[in-house]
Amino acid sequence: MKDNGFKILLTIGFIALCVYYLYPSVHNLFLSNKIESMSGEERTAYEQENNTTIKTVKDKSLKLGLDLLGGMHVTLEVKIDALVRELATDVDQPFEEVLADANTRADNQGISLIDAFSQAFTERDPNALLSRYFRDTDANITRRSTNAEVVTYLQAEADEAILRAIEIIRQRVDRFGVTEPSIQRQGARRIVVELPGVTEQDRVRTLLKGTAKLEFRLMAEPQALLRTAQLAIEAYQEEAAMDSTSDALLAADSAGVVSDTTSDIDALLALEDDGPVNRLLQIVQPYPQASVRFGVVSEQDTAAFNALMREPVFQDLMPTNTTLMYHSSPSGLNAAGFEVYEILGVRNEIELDGSVITDAKVDFDEFNRAKVSMAMNGEGARIWARITGANVNKNVAVVMDNTVYSFPVINERIAGGRTEINGLDSQAEAQDIVNVLKSGALPAPLIIVEERTVGPSLGEASIQAGLNSILVGLLLVALFMIFYYRTAGIVADLALIINVIFILGILAGFKATLTLPGIAGIVLTIGMAVDANVLIFERVREEQNTGKTLKAAMEGGYSKALSAIFDANITTFFVGAILYSFGVGPIKGFAVTLMAGIIASMFSAIVITRIVMDYMVVERRIKVNYG
Repeated sequence: MKDNGFKILLTIGFIALCVYYLYPSVHNLFLSNKIESMSGEERTAYEQENNTTIKTVKDKSLKLGLDLLGGMHVTLEVKIDALVRELATDVDQPFEEVLADANTRADNQGISLIDAFSQAFTERDPNALLSRYFRDTDANITRRSTNAEVVTYLQAEADEAILRAIEIIRQRVDRFGVTEPSIQRQGARRIVVELPGVTEQDRVRTLLKGTAKLEFRLMAEPQALLRTAQLAIEAYQEEAAMDSTSDALLAADSAGVVSDTTSDIDALLALEDDGPVNRLLQIVQPYPQASVRFGVVSEQDTAAFNALMREPVFQDLMPTNTTLMYHSSPSGLNAAGFEVYEILGVRNEIELDGSVITDAKVDFDEFNRAKVSMAMNGEGARIWARITGANVNKNVAVVMDNTVYSFPVINERIAGGRTEINGLDSQAEAQDIVNVLKSGALPAPLIIVEERTVGPSLGEASIQAGLNSILVGLLLVALFMIFYYRTAGIVADLALIINVIFILGILAGFKATLTLPGIAGIVLTIGMAVDANVLIFERVREEQNTGKTLKAAMEGGYSKALSAIFDANITTFFVGAILYSFGVGPIKGFAVTLMAGIIASMFSAIVITRIVMDYMVVERRIKVNYG
């Protein structure tokens, strides 16, 4: 055994290292079971008391993938068309038509939107120059730039937008607190995000999609907004009357609604009870007094109101330089139990944007309600002081992603560049806003094109199925080895069990994520692990058949089997490396487990079994039966 000193030391060190890395996983499993067995209050008290230990153990334990732990798989698409539109310095009807055509081509032909845009533009007018729409002196894109130069510029901007979007999403997810997320680019304009353990789907959707474009705008003139509401009710009442029976039309005329545009809005609302159906009043409840509020709409009618707002009739009635936006939080419930949202009038001009924000944090007001406190840079502070000074006693809207979060009244000039977002539903919402503000604004909007959620129960079922497959595979292989190789088979089974510990230890040590394909890799490795022992044992048998002693046969068997073992395992390891390099998601998980299994199985089959055999044959003089 003295010749095996280094091997024994190496084996003990390897085992100790694996136990060290696997201990947090075992501790985490013990804590999880203990917490699960507690009642509600007892569990809360225990978690508060042992918060640091629980967090530390969880952070160091073997990570489970989305398919085992449960969570969200989201595929996002970067709206490159919106980026192209934003980059354009002059947008007209032909530009929009070409962009729409490009969108269709990109979807149908699977090409990048920039290439599709170039094709559509050239086919529409071969002599036209893209530089008509795009100028960027920093990128050296001028009126004289060729179409090829502009396309190269647009493609570079699109690629940069996707990379920037990935980085921003990563920052948002990290701040959200998801451990081991997977964020990867897919194709020309998609990003795949996998978030193990996430259960708050709505919150994550908002977090991922929000462009975080923060704006400060003045609110609309209350009288002008009230006037618009009156005129809109009258216009849609007239439309309804024209479509209804002559009696209904006469009733409307007799009430003076059509001709008297200065009538009180309460009278107009009362008319709806008996008159023909008014499409506006069907979905919106207008405010009866002059206010920055246009009205309220229930959540199930927002799509209908959005469509109505786009109608020319409605657009013509809107005050100049005014647009309508929803409040971020519901103001209550309607009679049917749906949440209702305020519709607010906001000026079109952006007085200040989020680029001046240098810091944001969650804070609380005097009623312990969560809010977001923000600090601005010097330029932002100067502009903010000017805006607030010139609009005392007026409302200013804090808008993010075209949604009004708050619209406080300016009481006095605000110096120092500090402001806040209030009116939030919860501390979690405030924290999410802080996260997206600190991560920065997305360069282009994102839409969710695919979403899959794996429930925790399905994850637990996958874990149980995976464990069963490992145990069954291990048992069958162990029984076969004992049946066929007798005493040597028992030694091979011992190496097999240590091999599984090695694999899990390597995964934990390198902070790899165990997935369902990873478990398949472990099962595959169990079969491959005994393959090396089969080669060795068969060589030993051959050597024994030539009349050599057991010790000499072992020497010859291990020596002659090495080349075949190395050849088989190295080629398989290369396959694993290729899968890891070019695969994504589950394929990578399988590749990592396969490579770890190959290393562990070679060590256990060549080194550990040899140590045991030498101890039994050389030291203890035991006659080992190779079947």
